[in-house]
Amino acid sequence: MAVHEIRVDYSVPLGDEPATGHNRWHPDIRPVVTCAPGDEVVLQTRDALDLQITRDSTTDDVGAVNLNVVHPLTGPVFVEGAESGDLLVAEILEVVPPSFGFTVQIPGFGFLRDDFADPFLVRWDIADGWAVSDDLPGVRIPGAPFMGTIGLAPSRALLGQITAREQDLLGRGGMVLPPDATDAVPADPAIAAAALRTIPPRETGGNVDIKQLSAGARLLMPVWTEGALFSAGDAHFAQGDSETCGTAIEINSTLRVRFDVRQGVARERGIRDLQFERDDYHLPPEFVAPRRFFATTGTSVDRDGRNYSEDLTVAARNALLNMINHLTAEHGYTRQQAYALCSVAVDLKVSEVVDVPNFVISAFLPLDVFQ
Repeated sequence: MAVHEIRVDYSVPLGDEPATGHNRWHPDIRPVVTCAPGDEVVLQTRDALDLQITRDSTTDDVGAVNLNVVHPLTGPVFVEGAESGDLLVAEILEVVPPSFGFTVQIPGFGFLRDDFADPFLVRWDIADGWAVSDDLPGVRIPGAPFMGTIGLAPSRALLGQITAREQDLLGRGGMVLPPDATDAVPADPAIAAAALRTIPPRETGGNVDIKQLSAGARLLMPVWTEGALFSAGDAHFAQGDSETCGTAIEINSTLRVRFDVRQGVARERGIRDLQFERDDYHLPPEFVAPRRFFATTGTSVDRDGRNYSEDLTVAARNALLNMINHLTAEHGYTRQQAYALCSVAVDLKVSEVVDVPNFVISAFLPLDVFQ
């Protein structure tokens, strides 16, 4: 077994060190390292906003962030023997956090972007497995670091399919970020003009924000192109299921991962999306299934009393808004503080999807986060 490394310079953004990674998805992005199945790869990764937020940042800085650089990824890693139709197994061995993280609310971004139009910033101190902040006092958030963005390159055929369907959605009024060469890495026009933005998850993985992918998880990804071309970034120290304000506790990180290739399995089984498994808790059990919690619910009826048929989005909005109201009334937080706490600690869960026309989403707040 060999160990391969990709180290980055945290004093500069990805654009100043393009040989270490990329912030778009494209099959022609050259691999940084090559490994064999069974090898370990160590990747240092930059945070989702590419070092724009520091301990000295202010709310004004949040309102001025450049979203064209999201997400700086480290890689690609070429895995020998991986071919289209295979299943790549990435075993997450370790995700090491630094001592600083942040949560931001960016105008125009996040699940409740119509309700929260102003920028907001929480700066976190991280030590001994916990995150605390003077910007959100009274809580201590347990950490289980994981990669928010993790995935493989698309094939040329899949790249074309994704571009076409997202353009169609954009034409129908959907919220889509089409290819944009501005601040793209790599800057090669032939790649930058056609490469996919990293904001949405797709068949290749990407910005999946699955908090159970911490150390101990095995991520199974269908391979679309030779070598698989694995990349990762956008690490999170902690996150509530749904990452509702658009960010978790965002961090730089050091990822240690081991690869295996299951030849032909994705093709034989028709696997087109990520799968994952693990053999232990991703957090201490009292936070995975909190013994003490407060929960709010929401149904498919909006604030104006209009009923939507089988609409989980409306139900989720209601559950989240009800939790924000609870946190402001019961704990004295501002609405922005409450929204941030929901994003890093509250789990949105589907309670039922059969009692038409109203589905139920529940928002679970573990009470052990309060100091």
